Amino acid sequence: MRKIDLTSFNVATSETARNINRRIVLDLIRTRQPVSRADLARLSGLQRSTISVITDQLVDQQWVTEGAFGRLPRGRKPRFLHLNVDRTGIIGVNVRPSGTTIALADLNAKFIAQESFATATAPVDFIADLIERASGMIRGHPHLYFEGIGISVPGRVDLESKRLVFAPNLAWRDIDFKTPLENATGLLVEIENAANACALAEIWFERRGEGISDLIAVTVSEGIGTGIVANGRLIRGANGVAGEFGHVSIREGGEVCTCGNRGCWEVYASNSAAIRNYVGTTSAPQTIKQNGDSDNREVPAFDDILRLAEQGDGKAIEVLETMAEHLGTGLAMLITSLAPRMIVLVGEVTRAWDRIQPIINRVVQERSPSIQHATQIVPAHAAEQPRLRGGIALILQKHFGAPAFA
Repeated sequence: MRKIDLTSFNVATSETARNINRRIVLDLIRTRQPVSRADLARLSGLQRSTISVITDQLVDQQWVTEGAFGRLPRGRKPRFLHLNVDRTGIIGVNVRPSGTTIALADLNAKFIAQESFATATAPVDFIADLIERASGMIRGHPHLYFEGIGISVPGRVDLESKRLVFAPNLAWRDIDFKTPLENATGLLVEIENAANACALAEIWFERRGEGISDLIAVTVSEGIGTGIVANGRLIRGANGVAGEFGHVSIREGGEVCTCGNRGCWEVYASNSAAIRNYVGTTSAPQTIKQNGDSDNREVPAFDDILRLAEQGDGKAIEVLETMAEHLGTGLAMLITSLAPRMIVLVGEVTRAWDRIQPIINRVVQERSPSIQHATQIVPAHAAEQPRLRGGIALILQKHFGAPAFA
């Protein structure tokens, strides 16, 4: 039970109850559509008259549309309700050092359009690029009402100001995306750490986590992030930067991390770590440049290592197995510390799941033998696009999520 903060609270009013009921009905329609008013009354426990008032308002406000009539042996035929996906659009943005993706989705998180572009090194240039592409997406869909823009970033976000505090793998500090983007588009902009966004995507859109109120999303990319949901609530800490397990040391006096610490988990288990391991133990794979100069050798991308491992390259396989060992070490730390029901692993490394899963499970068993069996460790597939869907969820929860009452 969460204690009421008697220094900062809101007294429940009739408007509070109406707001909560409206969100419950709207979310039931989202998750159970097509659904009748009678079904909503049964599922929610609300009076049918209350359901009628709420649904009529939602239809008038164009959040919900009425569809086909149902079939009953007698009495009035029910009419099924759906979200009005033709009315509303939400823009999601996934920022990574290797590139940024911007997408337009409907209320069901179905992507209507998306494009990718290079992430500019300078924040001011990146913001200008993002404004141009978001504005173009809005202009290109004049029939839609846009609810907002949700951005997932590989770094720490201040809870109050929504400024990006620090993104080590981008070398960005104290960046304000929110203000210039809101001024340029006139839309609400929400920004969240990528791992937190993935945790939200799991709660809002993925069936495997249905009914689970304690889970962790672990993003494995240039770095490692952890988004923690406990008792159904995203854990952000006092200033919004809780859950930085990627920057917890797993090796005392280890290699220096981009954050300034030594021996961080992401130094050993991230995509960047795998690339360094591959390059440090053998020559990098040959890359043919567009000019045909095959003598030029470049640092491999993580995708190259995955491809080489699939082709049976011994060194690439060894690198992935070492990465899996370190991932298991960190996941055991999470399981021992937080005992989640589920850990969802997000990232390109899940393409090698058949290879890395046995190693991860072995290490977790060795390091947390008494409690690991209670935690499922599952991959998020690339087709789910959890970072982008997390950006959509940032905006969606403003209307569908539980309000922040005391």
